[in-house]
Amino acid sequence: MNRRQFVRILAYGLSGSLLPGVLDAAESDDKRRLQFTFAQVKYRGDWNPHPLAVTPLLEELMARTSVEAANAKREVTLSDRDLFNYPFLYLAGKYEFEPFNQEEVETLRRFLSYGGFLLIDDALGQQGYGFDKSVRRELQRIFPGNELKRLPSGHAALRSYYLLRRVGGVRIASPNLEGISIGTSTPVIYCQNDLGGAWERDQLGNWTNPCTPGGEPQRKDAFHLGINIILYAMTENYKDDLIHVPFIRRRLTR
Repeated sequence: MNRRQFVRILAYGLSGSLLPGVLDAAESDDKRRLQFTFAQVKYRGDWNPHPLAVTPLLEELMARTSVEAANAKREVTLSDRDLFNYPFLYLAGKYEFEPFNQEEVETLRRFLSYGGFLLIDDALGQQGYGFDKSVRRELQRIFPGNELKRLPSGHAALRSYYLLRRVGGVRIASPNLEGISIGTSTPVIYCQNDLGGAWERDQLGNWTNPCTPGGEPQRKDAFHLGINIILYAMTENYKDDLIHVPFIRRRLTR
């Protein structure tokens, strides 16, 4: 059973009734192409700093890998009944936001403890201020005593498809990713370099934001990191020595 199936079954158990699409097509794992939905969390605050960021990333994901993605992102709140249909969540922002209520804290704790994944993207990049301040506060409520820690350079998320040596983004507020681990898994990964700002194109196809100080190579690193994290989140397990093998094999045979 992979993480997507597990979260769907969990959704069924929590809801007490069959949710649309919760248990559909369990045999889809046998298909050659993997399925992915990018779900962004709506919260009480400025939750969408880069509205056009996700489509370019999904286009690059499908061009470079065997993953088939939904055409558009889904927007969900932590109280949405179908939250557990989406094993991958994206939380982004620049500014401080209102604390989650207790039900939202418990829901997110359950989601992350039983197979869900959360990518957090700081669009401001100032530690201890704005979005970063709120993120660290809420993660301490969700996982008391389990603090964000720097991910080692050999972490599986940095090797799941591309073998990454740098963390990209619009700016390099931090050269490292942080994460929260539960056992051998890392269900929360946090980047302070504004990945969404590097992914975003305007409606004419132009890049919305310059990447400094590294320019276009830094933007390329941001796309590669986004793809890596998505593939990491979709993986059946977190075995560091095996996580990237199926995807690299597909890439070499295309």
